[in-house]
Amino acid sequence: MENRGVTKVVLLSCGSFNPVTNMHLRMFELARDHLEETGRYKVVKGIISAVGDAYKKRGLIEAEHRLKMARLAVEHSDWISVDAWESSQQEWMETVKVVRHHSQQLLDVEDNYDEVDTVNYGKKRRIEDNQYESSFENKSQDHPRLMLLCGGDMLESFGVPNLWKPEDIAEIVGHFGLVCITRAGSDPHKFVHQSDTLWKYRKNIHVVHEWVTNEISATHVRRALRRGQSVRYLLPDSVINYIKENHLYNAESDQRNAEVLLAPLQRYTESSAS
Repeated sequence: MENRGVTKVVLLSCGSFNPVTNMHLRMFELARDHLEETGRYKVVKGIISAVGDAYKKRGLIEAEHRLKMARLAVEHSDWISVDAWESSQQEWMETVKVVRHHSQQLLDVEDNYDEVDTVNYGKKRRIEDNQYESSFENKSQDHPRLMLLCGGDMLESFGVPNLWKPEDIAEIVGHFGLVCITRAGSDPHKFVHQSDTLWKYRKNIHVVHEWVTNEISATHVRRALRRGQSVRYLLPDSVINYIKENHLYNAESDQRNAEVLLAPLQRYTESSAS
């Protein structure tokens, strides 16, 4: 008999995945173990959502390739999947909008699409952007709860000026929840303590300590690939083969968007100036 006191959880990881690495996949496993060991959660699904090309990050190759590599990486997983909604958008989508989208998808599936007005729902959510409070206790445990999965570097990026809107951070952490995997050189607990917003919603932040340090940086992987060095055991073999077959990650691809301001910095800097 299913334990009614256990909340189902879907883990969503957003990022460039340029390329997807073994550590990206390892984060899902660490997060699932941590949440389920509390006895309060049952992780039922993991979702990889790659950012779109409009993000304009330096060296960001086409989303088509990043999606294919991610799908190859999870082809043997029985619970992690890849979703193309975010990367298919013409404009860069704020992470909070991606989280809302997948949360609504979960509700639609659970309710069998029964009388759900997604257009009005979206309008209502936009109106209430600044009004979210932590309300997980009041939600039906019949619906899976979406949590954003990230590394310590993403958590600390909340403090970078014009990279995130404060109200988006409050909504992601306060209304949905965050699972943060530690990385060498980062101290998520200290960062949470220093941020009033994160401190307010600290009960919704799950910090997972990775005792087996395995610092696989996509930046370092791309550098090795440009130099013709081996990246075996850093990426799934199927991903390495795809990179070789499609001649990805070279000096030319590294210069892509080199002179372009990152999409969130451009958008939020313009907003603050107006």
